[in-house]
Amino acid sequence: MGLVTLLYLVFLAAPIALLLVGSVGETWTNTLLPSGFTGRWYAELLADPSFRRAFFVSLKVVALVCVLNALIGLPLAYAIHAAARRGVRLAARLVSLLPIAVPELVLGFGFVLVFSSDTLPWLGTFWIVVAGHLVLTLPYTVNALVADMQQLGLPALEQAAAGLGAPFGSRFLDIVLPLLATSLTSAMLTVAALSIGEFQLSNLVSGFLSRTYPVVLLQAFYGATGFACAATVVLLVLAVLAALATALTGRAGGSMRGGDVA
Repeated sequence: MGLVTLLYLVFLAAPIALLLVGSVGETWTNTLLPSGFTGRWYAELLADPSFRRAFFVSLKVVALVCVLNALIGLPLAYAIHAAARRGVRLAARLVSLLPIAVPELVLGFGFVLVFSSDTLPWLGTFWIVVAGHLVLTLPYTVNALVADMQQLGLPALEQAAAGLGAPFGSRFLDIVLPLLATSLTSAMLTVAALSIGEFQLSNLVSGFLSRTYPVVLLQAFYGATGFACAATVVLLVLAVLAALATALTGRAGGSMRGGDVA
């Protein structure tokens, strides 16, 4: 088992290491490793207007998708959790999981068919990209929050508060939101990591001015290898930072709950 784990880690780390080396290599043609050392690929990347625009488009998409996930996902998760009948809850969970089960290409083609019509001529706009990312990421937020609500025993706490005369608004603001703050933060970081690296749907629905960073990254591979490696490393760093923040948030939340139980 140890050997298998080691081989897996090597298989996972080797491409990343080659990207890092290639991003600072002068030339890389038909050899295992690049020759020379340079930082000009990162300088060219920073000076490229297409990549700068795509980078900021991706940041705006991520920010809006996180906000919309919080505004829509929390009430939706609460509604699913509070559903009185098991059949209603199961149906709602199945609907929330559909974007995960359905391939992104299918969703993308659906967006193309619907939003390229004369009635809804919105294909290629910035907001269609945001909507697509929201559809893809919302199930992760909803299911993470529903799982946390079940683990925390939220109904018992709300019933106790209701017995003391607390109205729904007070219960939601004083009990539900504080208890789910860590879970919601962790979900938003997961959403950010998923959104920043999403390619398939974005490539189908974005226009020239609404292209995200991964979509523009594809064109880098038709040019210099070092430039493509540098552009990929930037995307990798963003994804790793989001994943690391998610892990640290989850660990902090677990420690806090453990302290509360103790």
